[in-house]
Amino acid sequence: MILPMNLRSLALAPAFALVFAMPAMAEKIPLNELSRYLNTIRSAVADFTQVNPDGTVGTGKVYIQRPNRVRFEYKGDNTLVVASAGQVTVKDGKSNTGPQVYPLSRTPLSIILADNVNLSRANVIGHSEAKNSTVVTAQDPAHPEYGNIQMVFTGNPTQLRQWVVTDDAGKKTTVILGEMQTGVRIPSSTFTTP
Repeated sequence: MILPMNLRSLALAPAFALVFAMPAMAEKIPLNELSRYLNTIRSAVADFTQVNPDGTVGTGKVYIQRPNRVRFEYKGDNTLVVASAGQVTVKDGKSNTGPQVYPLSRTPLSIILADNVNLSRANVIGHSEAKNSTVVTAQDPAHPEYGNIQMVFTGNPTQLRQWVVTDDAGKKTTVILGEMQTGVRIPSSTFTTP
């Protein structure tokens, strides 16, 4: 998905990344703790900044309702991404064509939207500490060709700060999360596909 280029936002993207690289644990957070944390998030809302594969930057609001539901609303654009009922629907606000639909199971995001996240069962291909953050890269063990998701967590308390999805073509999309409000009530209609 390509969003309009905003040079000021592009210039600020590294600053957003630094803001979220807050002091954290000096050691990497264990996978079982990260799984426990993700499983406590049943619903969440956060502002986000997205850096697309072509370097363009967009912002918006993300709504998460586990299991298997997420909605990305983009500011200043009619673009919408909704995952619900096992499908991901992408409506490009600038396109005259209809929405594109993909199976959620074929996207790396399905790993963290699962009903029961167990990172030790996912194919974790990377787990390290970098710049006071824990970085975990995982992919579907049955289908590594679907791409992977790299998640960045901080500790004290454990929090998901960003993820990078690498799709089946090797293109990377980074989502940097603002302060996440968890345990919020989100109407079911939020996840109705466009």
